[in-house]
Amino acid sequence: MKNLKNLVLKLRIVKDTRGQDLIEYALMAGFVAVAAGAIMPGVSTSVSTIFSKIGSVMTAAASS
Repeated sequence: MKNLKNLVLKLRIVKDTRGQDLIEYALMAGFVAVAAGAIMPGVSTSVSTIFSKIGSVMTAAASS
């Protein structure tokens, strides 16, 4: 009887897919983080250039 209960419990665990979505979302978030990390070095120089230009324009506007 105990073996039957263990078998039923194991079948329920195998059949249970409630946590599957969470794992898939975590994997997707990981892939997005890796892709963003690979892209960011190129983007960061562009953003830095843009903010430098904005800063110089603001400084020129403040002094005039």
